[in-house]
Amino acid sequence: MTANEDQEMELEALRSIYEGDDCFKELGPVSFQFRIGDLEDSKSFLLEVSWPENYPETAPHISLDAFFNNRISLETKQYILSKLSEQVEANLGTAMMYTLFEWAKENQETLMENHQPVTSAVTLISNSDVMNNSTSVRKKKEKKEQLTKAQKRKLIGRTDNKGELPRGWDWVDVIK
Repeated sequence: MTANEDQEMELEALRSIYEGDDCFKELGPVSFQFRIGDLEDSKSFLLEVSWPENYPETAPHISLDAFFNNRISLETKQYILSKLSEQVEANLGTAMMYTLFEWAKENQETLMENHQPVTSAVTLISNSDVMNNSTSVRKKKEKKEQLTKAQKRKLIGRTDNKGELPRGWDWVDVIK
């Protein structure tokens, strides 16, 4: 059997197994999303998996970049990806998607044991970034809006010495 035939057979199997399951979503012929845990659960996460050209002989690309995962800390994401990579290595050469998804469901508590919900923005990381650590994140400086001289004069003319508009500047005359 060729890798392409293996992929088609596995795809059919995944469709039949997860038909009607809202945790599984087929994004394309070789890419999938699988939610581990309930939507309301703070320890749930979303796996994005895509197959390379010669899957299952090569490992699938596993990512936690989905917006759903933005509250998960970077350390937790790296831990989940490393544990999933171990499972991938153990199952290399065989159809492994069902095994991976079920393993992640069974071990959700272990994978998320150190999870502290993150409220601030987190730099997202994917499996390829973990492998290649060569990508760098660059931040752009926010530019302030530049006003022309005429705009500045008009603004100063409408405001008092504190830079505030006078009381009633936007009132409408009801009775004339």
